[in-house]
Amino acid sequence: MVSSPSVEDLRLVLAISRTGSVGTAARELRISQPSASQRLARLERSCDTRLFSRDTRGARPTPAGQELARRAEHILSHLDEVYDAARAAAAGKRLVVGTFVSLAPILFPVLDAELSDVDIEQHVDHGEQLAALVAEGTMDAAFIAIADQMVLPRGTVARPVGRDELVLFVPAGVEPPGSGKFPLRERDLPFSTYDRGADEIRARLIALGANARRGVTLGTTVAMARRRSQLALIPRSALSHELAPGERLIPAPFRYRLTLSLVTGTTPPTRLVDLLPQLRQTLNLTRPR
Repeated sequence: MVSSPSVEDLRLVLAISRTGSVGTAARELRISQPSASQRLARLERSCDTRLFSRDTRGARPTPAGQELARRAEHILSHLDEVYDAARAAAAGKRLVVGTFVSLAPILFPVLDAELSDVDIEQHVDHGEQLAALVAEGTMDAAFIAIADQMVLPRGTVARPVGRDELVLFVPAGVEPPGSGKFPLRERDLPFSTYDRGADEIRARLIALGANARRGVTLGTTVAMARRRSQLALIPRSALSHELAPGERLIPAPFRYRLTLSLVTGTTPPTRLVDLLPQLRQTLNLTRPR
């Protein structure tokens, strides 16, 4: 049976990858170069592949070495904070929370204000990756919008925060949609969603006559519409509290619902669960059914 790498092994791989030299890495870790070379050779036998290409110019990581170094950095970064995290968790004073990039500017200021006595470590990533981090125990909770569109990792549960809907953002001075079968005929219209429905939404906008183009984030989509004085299709929560004078939100030309969910382990953080009604109100979401 192949043994798992030790912390010292991981530190060695990371040091060699960073310095490009076994000798320099050995000096940095205060071990002899022969010892470092022997440890590296043992690791390569365990992996059954070469981790570094070594010559007179130094040591360069192979693709396998790059991957091991990447994982080593991830593991060691958590080890470096494990004692502080344990003490903070014991006192109920630390939470690691993640969400997707479009929601972060709205969600994290609320958590920071309402949980001011808690050290909230903020993370931004895609929904699948955030759920995976919750499953592995390195994240306490994640707010995502695709929990009902994916298979959640084992050991995680999703709790609906609230229902959102797509609306049309109408900048100041912009005409609303027309009437008839093609109310968006020949209108350039940026759109954005935070779930997996982008292709469906694009198709429905095109069917209504629009020249639809997707914005990479909600904020980007709103900025595109403002700069070119165009309608935009966005979730209501994106602009529920940030409309400028003359701007308004009106119903979308078709119905499309989104669900924001809180993904946690089987025992969710009580402070976050207690905050869900206020979050729902702040984000202008409706109660989940």
